[in-house]
Amino acid sequence: MTQKVLVQYTETADPAIPLPSYETAQAAGADLRANFPPEAREAGLLLAPGARALVPTGLRVALPEGHEWQIRARSGLALKQGLALVNGVGTIDADYRGPVGVILINLGTGPIQISHGDRIAQAVLVPVIQACFEQSEDLAETERGTGGFGSTGVSSGDAKP
Repeated sequence: MTQKVLVQYTETADPAIPLPSYETAQAAGADLRANFPPEAREAGLLLAPGARALVPTGLRVALPEGHEWQIRARSGLALKQGLALVNGVGTIDADYRGPVGVILINLGTGPIQISHGDRIAQAVLVPVIQACFEQSEDLAETERGTGGFGSTGVSSGDAKP
């Protein structure tokens, strides 16, 4: 199943950088690329260990109503270089029309060079269901109850205080 996502380059974007694309027929995420403004294209960005930066994609999007774009790390970059997203998974809402940027952090031990056109993240189009919140005096009991933070899969005799 496919959904149409309208894409527009920003005013300072390089239109030679490809639009998001799926690298295989069954890929869930479309690759996003760094698209720096003219003054930063040659140098790109050198991200020091522990540093974070907003990397432009040079894109604006119009997502289908009732969907979001989840911006996720590329697993190869995470494993090989320690490049991750600061916020874990970013969200682009269907009604947002501003520039799409990716907040990267270098969790590795050495600097990471991000060059103009590099694949930096992936975008997954996901349906969204909005909740209707209602205050309640009682919540149904469950087997788990109030156990949290590592409580599942632990028998009561194994639990540590």
